[in-house]
Amino acid sequence: MNLLKSMMIAAAGMSAQGSRMRVIAENMANANSTAKTKDADPYRRKIPSFKNELDRKLGVDLVKVDKIVADKSAFNTRYDPGHPAADAQGYVKTPNVNSLVEMMDMRDAQRSYEAGLNVINSARSMMARTIDLLRS
Repeated sequence: MNLLKSMMIAAAGMSAQGSRMRVIAENMANANSTAKTKDADPYRRKIPSFKNELDRKLGVDLVKVDKIVADKSAFNTRYDPGHPAADAQGYVKTPNVNSLVEMMDMRDAQRSYEAGLNVINSARSMMARTIDLLRS
């Protein structure tokens, strides 16, 4: 039964990392967007946070996405006086998304997802070997 618990823990981690990748993809998709008017704000980067949640049925802690919060860092600006959202000095606010940071986060989420997949594959293989031994 411990192998089944290991698989459930790994699956919960994979689910959380999948949610993280969705948020990162949303950030990257909006990295070059701007506000429609000079008084509006552009897209604000989102950051997922995780929490441990006790699964009483299994008796283990599983990782879950707690909430997705907005990054409060300052917006970037670029000089574009002809843009409808430009301020009096000609600067347009752009999202506080750094594509390099998002790519590093995506790579980290991908590696964590793959680690969970490896745990599931290893547990499945061990269960199959155990069944083969019991048949003999």
